[in-house]
Amino acid sequence: MAENKPESGKAVQLQVEMDDATAQGLYANLAGVTHSETEFILDFLFLQPNQPKAKLRSRIISSPVHTKRLLSALVENVKRYEERFGVIPERAVTVAHGHS
Repeated sequence: MAENKPESGKAVQLQVEMDDATAQGLYANLAGVTHSETEFILDFLFLQPNQPKAKLRSRIISSPVHTKRLLSALVENVKRYEERFGVIPERAVTVAHGHS
């Protein structure tokens, strides 16, 4: 998704600028997706263990066309990841640590 192909057919390298805070990123362990006819809303949240509330870390509003391209990019990257590192489990196994 880093290259755009203008009508001339030549690939153009996209340069991305970002400030330091954005470059650090935000951790999210939960996501929510909603949509209307014209847009998709992707909410990225952080849920602390044993807490009933999740904090919204970021909301991305995107067009249907771009969201479908994002889906394709995610599918391709998960496939590459699993080929290199092994299959990602569908559900994380939760292990409770207690003291006897």
